Amino acid sequence: MKDPNCSYCARGALVDAFAIPICELNVSTLYLFREQSHPGRCIVAYKDHVSEIVDLTKEERDLFFDDVERAAKAIHAAFHPDKLNYGAYGDTGCHLHFHLVPKYKDGYEWGGTFQMNPGETLLTDEEYAGMVEKIKACL
Repeated sequence: MKDPNCSYCARGALVDAFAIPICELNVSTLYLFREQSHPGRCIVAYKDHVSEIVDLTKEERDLFFDDVERAAKAIHAAFHPDKLNYGAYGDTGCHLHFHLVPKYKDGYEWGGTFQMNPGETLLTDEEYAGMVEKIKACL
């Protein structure tokens, strides 16, 4: 089921405004978050339009968390963060997704909650492409 008003469902310009598709996983899509104050920050978005984790069956939930784990392992392997924070929000965009936010002891916002979109670090197309390839190589 898709919602044409949802950025993750509609894709295209709606999701391109804040994320770059990396690849399709088992039941979700992996995106690189455009704002890279936390190098390697990604989003794992469930493929169907589901608002809450409780809307999934146990099997669907297990498959989704397998995708989250796979993405987390790739981020760890590619970027070697000191910690990976996980955020599941959706007050205004009610589509199940997790933010995977690498945190670095000597980096931005260490010791605090990450900002949703600080808008401080945008990259060139070449830099984004390099990050996407680095993550793909570790999946």
